[in-house]
Amino acid sequence: MSRIGKLPVIIPEGVEINITGLTIEVKGKKGTISKSFSGPIELVKENNSVLVKPLDMKNRSMWGTARSIISSMVKGVTEGFREELEVNGVGYRAIVKNGFLNLTLGKSHNTKIEIPNSVKVDAPKQNIIVLESHDKEKLGQYVAVIRSQRPPEPYKGKGIKCKGEYVQRKEGKKS
Repeated sequence: MSRIGKLPVIIPEGVEINITGLTIEVKGKKGTISKSFSGPIELVKENNSVLVKPLDMKNRSMWGTARSIISSMVKGVTEGFREELEVNGVGYRAIVKNGFLNLTLGKSHNTKIEIPNSVKVDAPKQNIIVLESHDKEKLGQYVAVIRSQRPPEPYKGKGIKCKGEYVQRKEGKKS
């Protein structure tokens, strides 16, 4: 049995949840998120909590996953999510300008990435990017797009990495 799926998702004050079949909509002070689920589950709103119940005990693959996603949605509309990225390398820098994130990453051209509406991007320093959003899924997707431009490499440590992430360094070729 799923230990995570059994736990109810507590609805804090100021958060409104509407459930229609397997579609859930969460409204809060940071924004609105809606998600449709599939699989043999049932979403039930009781008092100030949401329960995810499996309809079929043999096929309960979405039970804990759905509960975890709903919990993240509630946290997102109340507190929001924040991610910090570090740009490491000589001449590497990030600038936010006109709805685009401009990255200078040692390529023959600068990389311009459009900033989605649901993500707030700030570059307080040239080597730090701060991302905030109420939607965890879209924030993670945007972080993956930024990191894919220049992933951290193990020899010199250059590239874009999450703050606090450890990149195991390798020794170079010996002569």
